[in-house]
Amino acid sequence: MNLNPETYPNLLKLIGKTPLIKLNKIASNYNGSYFAKWEASNPGHSNKDRIALHIIEDLEKQGKIVEESTIIETTSGNTGFSLAMVAIIKGYKCVLAVNSKCSNDKINMLRALGAEVYVCPANVKADDPRSYHQVAKKLLSETKNSIYINQYFNELNVQAHYKTTGPEIWKQTQGKITHLVACSGTGGTISGCAKYLRKMNPSIKIIGVDAYGSVLKKYHETNELDPNEIYPYRIEGLGKNHIPSTTNFELIDEFIKVTDEKSAYMARKITKEEGIFVGYTSGAAFEAIRLLNKKNKFSKKSFVVVIFPDHGSRYLSKIYSEKWMLEQGFNQYSLFEKQSKVEYVQ
Repeated sequence: MNLNPETYPNLLKLIGKTPLIKLNKIASNYNGSYFAKWEASNPGHSNKDRIALHIIEDLEKQGKIVEESTIIETTSGNTGFSLAMVAIIKGYKCVLAVNSKCSNDKINMLRALGAEVYVCPANVKADDPRSYHQVAKKLLSETKNSIYINQYFNELNVQAHYKTTGPEIWKQTQGKITHLVACSGTGGTISGCAKYLRKMNPSIKIIGVDAYGSVLKKYHETNELDPNEIYPYRIEGLGKNHIPSTTNFELIDEFIKVTDEKSAYMARKITKEEGIFVGYTSGAAFEAIRLLNKKNKFSKKSFVVVIFPDHGSRYLSKIYSEKWMLEQGFNQYSLFEKQSKVEYVQ
């Protein structure tokens, strides 16, 4: 059957080609022009749709995923959602190990897509048998016809962004981009984009965003993993307590660390000022831009692209919940935002 060009055989054809959106109010006092790569417009509402589809289709070509295969993965939630979505459409089972920082919103969405979910403690070392890495390996050994995606050490993660996100940014900016700012977790997004953009223009600055409690920034500076850098933090999908092989540190000019609290407020600020309902890491990425502006890192000629990885609906029980914010000790509302009124009519 020949379909109308505006009709799609399934959701997978909608992955990628996400918009680049000018940031106006929130960037009005900063030097340069700022544009957000809005990855929540993917059908699975995050940039992880790209790697889920790319990795699964590559493994299909290799014959490593066949009918009745089970896909196993570690995830902070977004990769799991994207894998579960692709698995449904292609007819595979999906089993996911998530860490305990994963919001209830994300866990409920994973279950809604039919995935089996194992919630593992977040603040343990990667080699601890309770870590989601070790739980995933155990599930792999116990599950027939299963395959472990292993996004933290899978070069296809980087390749997905080298082939799609990077070229899209270059085309959308007409080659005018001077800086890329992106959060780093697995490092696949920032490394894949950086590889392509640097090929097109070696002078483009690549700035990674890291969390306090993560080892990435110090590793980038010293080439050593310092366990003293590791402590609990709240941002999902940002930073790591180990070094993913999918992070190409040589392509990243510098890392900026951001706090849990200011990243949360920044996400809410973006939502209120730009009308873009962003997730926690989007707030972290723009908080890094705020800090960089304080250091006068940008000029009037700067053309800055920041990647907003996912949608705010995944954080309704976290950063968009006053109760959760207060439980974390995030109570400086007067310094960051004006509270909206809610009135119940009897």
